Amino acid sequence: MEDRITSVTAQQIIDCKCRPAVEVEVRTESGAVGRGAAPTGTSVGMYEAFVLRDGDPSSYKGLSVHKAVDAAQNVIGPELIGMNVFDQRAIDEKMISLDGTPDKKKLGGNTIYSVSIAVFRAAADARRIPLYDHIAGGKIRTVPVPCFNIVNGGKYEGFTQAFNEFLIVPYDTDSIDFAIEMAVTVFQKLSDVLTEYLGHKPQVASSYGYAAPSHDPEIILGLMQKAIDRCGYSGRIAFALDCASSEMYDKDTETYLLKGQRVSSDQLIAYAKGLTERFDLVFIEDLLDENDWDGYRKAVIELDRTIVLGDDLTVTNLALLKKAHETRAIAGFVLKPNQVGTITEALDAYRFANENGLIAVPSGRSGGVVDDVVMDFSVGLQVPFQKNGAPRSGERIEKLNFLMRANARSSDCRLYDIKPLLKF
Repeated sequence: MEDRITSVTAQQIIDCKCRPAVEVEVRTESGAVGRGAAPTGTSVGMYEAFVLRDGDPSSYKGLSVHKAVDAAQNVIGPELIGMNVFDQRAIDEKMISLDGTPDKKKLGGNTIYSVSIAVFRAAADARRIPLYDHIAGGKIRTVPVPCFNIVNGGKYEGFTQAFNEFLIVPYDTDSIDFAIEMAVTVFQKLSDVLTEYLGHKPQVASSYGYAAPSHDPEIILGLMQKAIDRCGYSGRIAFALDCASSEMYDKDTETYLLKGQRVSSDQLIAYAKGLTERFDLVFIEDLLDENDWDGYRKAVIELDRTIVLGDDLTVTNLALLKKAHETRAIAGFVLKPNQVGTITEALDAYRFANENGLIAVPSGRSGGVVDDVVMDFSVGLQVPFQKNGAPRSGERIEKLNFLMRANARSSDCRLYDIKPLLKF
């Protein structure tokens, strides 16, 4: 198929945290239109593609993206005019070449990725099909199990919860609608459980889950289990963790924060192993620092009741993913296409993982946008499960509605059965 790009335009918008983002629109000869905006993470790995911002403190505290808008329209745009919108790889490689830096520092990973999304969507629009069907190469048969980040760690008054995300995974059903209903019901019930524990209503945290009520992960998982049990969903909903341990790692002492103490890599692995023996954990993500390769190798061996995932370790980067596979440092990785900066590179990382038995877990970013292309990845690649935020706030709710719509519009579609993958 052939459909030539006729225009590339860009503007500044704001993301769900009211931070500026660059949005790009691509149009083709046939009248197809694609629009894309790169989300930005709050917890960001050191190896992610560079986010180009203006640095002008008088505008959005330096976070405005007019330089990125200019690069999209005036540097990238003219080079893409006349290119075939269906040749995603050639277009992405053209932008990588125009930038010429390893981490997309010149034009900005956010700029390049926004254009890449817009091209991808325009190609699907030219075929008049959903982008997820374009990715799948036909009709989808499954939608992924959503994993809900319902308690958020971080620094609070009086204590720090070192683990970043406490998730629930409603897996014991073949219905996406019921999986979402279970998660929403438990999330709402957890408010009552936390109120009883704290003596007051829980705070809303920065990622829209509940603020962690304790520095002890075991207490938090226990409260979450209580909410699940009260809803009558015992044995139907499991847990997952994103530790984001690079945020709590001290390079000088080579130690991690845990329950107010500094611990070694081996101690943290042993603690996580204890959690997996007490609670059913589908996966543990970023248990260790993004450079602690030896620790990850040990974790994969020790944590035999859960799936060890890399995120900051691998940042959707094919070279790092290959290293992680060769050294047996992970059993899967978190797929965040904006980390690497083009659709092509993200799909290459996914294909490598898929061919080598690694689980890919697509995830949005905490600084996301409503129309996040990661949902098309999740559905189109027909992955087992994906990461979502708490069922609160528009862009997160929209992701859930996306799954239900995709399922309803695809005949013989069902929720992915993840039971064969579970290690508990």
